[in-house]
Parts: sequence; C-alpha cells; structure tokens
Amino acid sequence: MNPKVDFFFEKPSQWQNAFRELRRIALETGLTEELKWGKPCYTYNGGNIFLIHGFKEYCALLFHKGALLKDTKGILFQQTKNVQSARQLRFTNVDEVREQEKVIKTYIYEAVEVERAGLQVKMKKTSEFDMPEELEHKLEKDKDFKTAFEALTPGRQRGYMLYISEAKQSKTRENRIEKCVPKILQGKGYNER
Repeated sequence: MNPKVDFFFEKPSQWQNAFRELRRIALETGLTEELKWGKPCYTYNGGNIFLIHGFKEYCALLFHKGALLKDTKGILFQQTKNVQSARQLRFTNVDEVREQEKVIKTYIYEAVEVERAGLQVKMKKTSEFDMPEELEHKLEKDKDFKTAFEALTPGRQRGYMLYISEAKQSKTRENRIEKCVPKILQGKGYNER
C-alpha cells in the first residue's frame, strides 16, 4: 500500500467500495502501487500495468497495453475508437468485482507477462490519422498557421486532429480550429496552458 494513493480510496464516490476491492485484488498480485495522473497505478519493474479509475456509468481497470492481451473472455473495452493501446475491464458495482476476482487476476498476470516480455503496441503514426477537412483548408489558406502546425510534435498534431474531428458538425470543427489557433501559433499542445 502506498499512502500517497489512500486519498483516492477514501474520498466519497459511488465507486468507493468497488475501488477498494480492486485495490485489494491489485495488491494481492504483488504489483507496486503508485500515484500517476491522479489515479492509483500499478506497475511492474517501473512499467505501467494498469490504473483504477471511475466514470459516471462504470469504474474500471485500464490496462496500458490492453490491446496486447488475449481477452479470452471478450470483456475488454476500447474506450474510444482513437485509443490505440489501452483497454478497460469495466464494473458497475462491487459485486461484479468480487464475482470476477479470478478473471481480473488472470488479466493482471497476463498484462505483467506482456510487460516482462517487453512487448509494445504498434502505434499509428500521426500521418495515418484522418485530417479533418476543415483543418486541411485552414492549413492551405494560412501559411503562418501551417508553419506553426507542422512545427508541432507529432503527438501535439494528433491531439489537435482528434479534438477537432470529434465534433460532428463542420461549423463546430471550424470553431474549434479558431479557438486552437493561438495555442498552435505558440507551439503548445491541445491540453497545455
């Protein structure tokens, strides 16, 4: 147990009991408990195996290299279509966690073996993602914007492309681009201040 993580399990939440059960299971596997991204993260020899987090509809174990797990039970979820590596085991109550304890441990041990073997998820390159049409137009029309966008790291470019493309309407995509222009011109990523 890592006292730096205790706050996560002590704060009131609809998932508090499920979180505590997941922590118990995680600690029984012998992994190191750390605090990363404000969440309990369980590691093996410094490599991230999974973290515990909650949402409105469910709580979950997020396996960092979940795409490499066999998922023999067919219970891993890809959070969104753009998530390349991580996969979630989801729970809607503490009883589900208790009922699936053996399965959870099986998935954890498999994830440890993936890490031990040094396996890596083959990630798509930024150039393989679809560029929103509105962003293409902006890049064609505004030379300074194009220069600044191309100077961004591939990860920052991808972040903007995904954020802009999430909008369903063209007008919304255009508005998102305009809101992002100042950050892009400053060389900052979508989530940077």
